[in-house]
Amino acid sequence: MSPRVFQILLICSAPVLAFVGAFLMASAGHLEQARQNDPRSLLQRSRIVRLMRAGIALTFVALLALGGSVAHAQEHVPDVSARYRLIVEQAAAEVWGIEASPARLAAQLHQESAWNPNARSVVGAEGLAQFMPATGNWLAQMFPELGPYDPLDPTWSARAAAVYDHWLYARHPGDGTCSQWAFALSGYNGGERYLLAEQALADKHGKDGRRWFDNTADYRARSVAAWKQNRAYVHNILLTLEPAYIAAGWAGKAACV
Repeated sequence: MSPRVFQILLICSAPVLAFVGAFLMASAGHLEQARQNDPRSLLQRSRIVRLMRAGIALTFVALLALGGSVAHAQEHVPDVSARYRLIVEQAAAEVWGIEASPARLAAQLHQESAWNPNARSVVGAEGLAQFMPATGNWLAQMFPELGPYDPLDPTWSARAAAVYDHWLYARHPGDGTCSQWAFALSGYNGGERYLLAEQALADKHGKDGRRWFDNTADYRARSVAAWKQNRAYVHNILLTLEPAYIAAGWAGKAACV
């Protein structure tokens, strides 16, 4: 289990931890009162102290987890994202319907351009969604409802990213939503050819090419630098940024929880 998945599970279990911690501390208090009121009581003070310490520890962990989730959202969600929230929500709903996760699309655009609609990479990728001209023009031809290729228009970029995600998601079935989204994002970032080759490598070595984490993600059919960048891209969107946007109030359900 990755550290980020563990952190998400810890955050989700924080209310239960807090309840159990409070219960243990209350129980310790009642037992200590009974011990003091009855000199013949066989209750050992050491047992009561251990109960109290366990309760305090669980409560502390719960508070850390809940505090960490808030800090995580504040750390990763910039104020500028609010400027594009409506177009992201509309693009996600238009393409995905009731399955839409605006938080996931927001996480991807955040990762791509840090919400800079005029961003240009050194290799020529443009706009909020960082489309290469060849890919963007192909999308405009493949999906004419998008209109002409216009990467510096945030609305066009958000809609095109949602459409391309949907197309890749349908083409690369995985063992569960998390893996299927990981495949789609890996293909978006680094191309389908490498993704398919790495799935084949996973299968060849006795792993499951229909799974991402601890399977396909561990195999490389591209340069080391490109492989590391691709894995970080998928990891950051699904395990860091999407949960952060959800915690900040964006609609959606985390794909990898």
